Formats: sequence, structure tokens, C-alpha cells
Amino acid sequence: MSVLEIRDLRATVEDKEILKGVNLTLRSGEIHALMGPNGSGKSTLAYVVAGHPHYQVTGGDILLDGESLLDKEPDERCKAGVFLAFQYPVSVPGVSVANFLRTAVSNVRGYTAQAAEAEGRGGVIGSNLMPMREFRKELNDKMKEYNVDASFARRYLNDGFSGGEKKRTEVLQMAMLEPKFALMDESDSGLDIDALRVVADGINKLATPERGFLLITHYQRLLNYVKPHYVSIFYDGRVVMTGGPEVAHMLEEKGYGWVEREFGAQVVPA
Repeated sequence: MSVLEIRDLRATVEDKEILKGVNLTLRSGEIHALMGPNGSGKSTLAYVVAGHPHYQVTGGDILLDGESLLDKEPDERCKAGVFLAFQYPVSVPGVSVANFLRTAVSNVRGYTAQAAEAEGRGGVIGSNLMPMREFRKELNDKMKEYNVDASFARRYLNDGFSGGEKKRTEVLQMAMLEPKFALMDESDSGLDIDALRVVADGINKLATPERGFLLITHYQRLLNYVKPHYVSIFYDGRVVMTGGPEVAHMLEEKGYGWVEREFGAQVVPA
């Protein structure tokens, strides 16, 4: 079993403290939902765990199976098993979904390092990638399994994609990269019911005993399709409550105004 442990994590952006001592533990085989109002720092937490350079960690630690991630670059964290699904995936004109995935999978699985070491050179594009025939077979199998149209492989990554198509592509990325932990940053934002079901079906298929999920969301609606083991409330840069699925139902009933009334007095200004 893998464990992703966030210990007293503090982080700033442009000298403003956003994360104020976050403590959270994720385990493989578990789905953990993180809910909170806008501006509470939920997305910042996901970015910091993934190693986004815009944020500066000022305290605490992030441990994956006991090893700190803080000194690792974003690509190294990905290789270690951390995947971040963005709220607004970036378009990459000129790079097809297939080429993007082949490069990403090759790096995560070590093909690039093996080729560079064997040939004594710094990774020439095309010579250090997963064999095309092997990659194509796996990609086609995953696209069928996750109901992704074959034409997606030829399209430029997220270029002109609808919200649902972008989320479907992220599910495909997760299926190919096989991370230990997937951080889903408001993956239900702005989606219609059909697109929401696409995301939920993908998460449910990928929620194996070897993989853990952190679902960052404002709303209960995603959790109607994906059943979390735990739900935490995030407020003013820290986790203020953790429980079972009943916490999400309570938030739906009471609203985030209750969170501010209940926990605002406990927050010490930075």
C-alpha cells in the first residue's frame, strides 16, 4: 500500500501565505474528497503537491511512501506516481494526443533514461521512446476501455476540445500513466451531466486498490457518482474537519456560510 502524507504544509505565493499548516493523509485504494469555499486554498494544495514552481513551500513536508517530494521537480514527482488533473487543461496546438502520451509514458516508465544510458547520449527524440507498435496497441486498448474515440489520438492536445472532451482526455492520460495518486482539481467544474458522468466513470474504473484519489470539489454532485471513503473540509489554508460521506451531505444542507461561522474564529491570522 502506498501513502501520500502531507505534514503541516505551508506555502506562499508572492509573499502571501495560502497554505497554513495542512495535514492530510491519502492511501492507495481510497477516494478522499476535499471540499471548501472559493479562495480557501484547495487548488493551491494540489499545485504544491505536484511541484508547481509558482508556489514556495515555507514549512512542513510532502511524503510519498516515506520519501520527501519537496526536492523533486514536477516531472520527478510524476515519475514517482503523482498525477494532477487541472481544472482548466491547457491547449497545446501542434502536439497530438498520441505524441504527448507517448512522450509522457516513455518518461514515466523509464524508456528515456534507459536509452540515454545505453547509448551514452542525452536522449535523442525518437530513439528513446516506448516502441511505437507497443504504444499504439496499449493506447488503442485504453481508448476502447474508456470510450475515447480513436480520432482523439490525432487531434492536437485539448485544442478546440469541449469541456467534456478535455476531461475524457485526462482520464485517458491517467489510464496510460498509471499513477499511485491522482489529484483531481475541480474536475467537475462547468461540466454538463453527460460530461460529469464521463469523469465519474473514469474515476470509478481507475479506483483500484493500487491507486488513491484526492477529489477537489465545491459541490456534492460529483460525489453522487463517485463514492468517497473520506471527506475533508478545507478552510483558510488548512483542513478543519474530516469524516465520511456524511460530511458532504452536511455541507450541501448547511452551506459554506456554516463553515465560516463554525471555524472562522479558530483561524489565527498569519
